[in-house]
Amino acid sequence: MIECHPLQPFLPANAKVLFLGSFPPPKQRWCMDFFYPNFMNDHWRLEGEIWFHDKNHFVDLERKCFKKNEIIDFLNEKGIAFFDTATSVHRLKDNASDTFLVIVDRTDIKLLLAQMPECKTIATTGEKATIEVCNYFKIKKIPAPNKKIALEGDLVLYRLPSSSRAYPLPFEKKVVEYRKMFEEVF
Repeated sequence: MIECHPLQPFLPANAKVLFLGSFPPPKQRWCMDFFYPNFMNDHWRLEGEIWFHDKNHFVDLERKCFKKNEIIDFLNEKGIAFFDTATSVHRLKDNASDTFLVIVDRTDIKLLLAQMPECKTIATTGEKATIEVCNYFKIKKIPAPNKKIALEGDLVLYRLPSSSRAYPLPFEKKVVEYRKMFEEVF
């Protein structure tokens, strides 16, 4: 069965960075209708720690979900965009693992960037997304984790560690890498 992307790209006109993951997890793992919706994923905790020195800034602990409206307001204010490298996939297993995703249709990344003239940075949050971005821009050498490379013109790609708890890097070290990228961009 082919699964179409359930979300529209989130593209603030003032965006300076575009986060690209691979594809959202299955709907039953969502706690909100937005990017990085799985409560067990640490993306919004990383952003809370980096920007507000509080990993639970965007977390509603009582309801075990993220504060979507606060996240959207923050992203619009800062200029941080989100989408994924695939617009449709075939999921080989009913889980969130990139290993079991077969990309059917790829995202037109340049079309997204055309809507955000200030965006000169793409940040990928996993190996599959990084490979897809490199393939799109015909880059043969995939950057190592926590590295950046030039794509074309003044566009840069940062390969960040996955915010998934399954990725074997402590939260504090992920914070360091995400913070480094944000400090260079902002």
